[in-house]
Amino acid sequence: MQIVNTSGVSRLTKFFTTPQKPPQVLVEKIFSLISPRSQALCNFLDAPELDPLLNHPSRSGEKLRIIYRNYATLYFVFVVDSSESELGVLDLIQVFVEALDRAFQNVCELDLVFNFDDAHHILSEVVQGGIVLETSVDEIQAAVQQASQARQKSFSSANPLALGSGNKGSRGGGIQTPFGWFAGRFSGSGTR
Repeated sequence: MQIVNTSGVSRLTKFFTTPQKPPQVLVEKIFSLISPRSQALCNFLDAPELDPLLNHPSRSGEKLRIIYRNYATLYFVFVVDSSESELGVLDLIQVFVEALDRAFQNVCELDLVFNFDDAHHILSEVVQGGIVLETSVDEIQAAVQQASQARQKSFSSANPLALGSGNKGSRGGGIQTPFGWFAGRFSGSGTR
């Protein structure tokens, strides 16, 4: 899976097999194949040029195929073999984009740059190890929110002086945070 902008800069890359050549060579080759294509052409492209780059044995009838979608300034690309359904992969790209859109409220390239870990997490909710795990955008969003809440709770309990933690977690040992003290004084509910 690869997300690349219209200038050829990779914004997210995830391999489910080990490439034969360095990943950057593969990214550049894929971009050189899809970027000159007209918007009027279909989003499927046979790519025998990728066989030596991906260490893919040429078996009878089994070809590598690039399946991509272009949204604004980003290309979302999957490279699959002939056993995959092209329309299924296009639908998978749509599900992934919708999940990103919900997570970032109208996802753009900068969201992927500054929140790459969240983008990778969303991708891992959709596909893991090359196997599609989830296609329901609601389920993906719920899992991402649950993981985010768990991460925030873990951070708050591990860092008692974090602003806004306000809880006296097990690691805090009853220490009140400066923010909690200030909020209590400001609202008048603090002890005097």
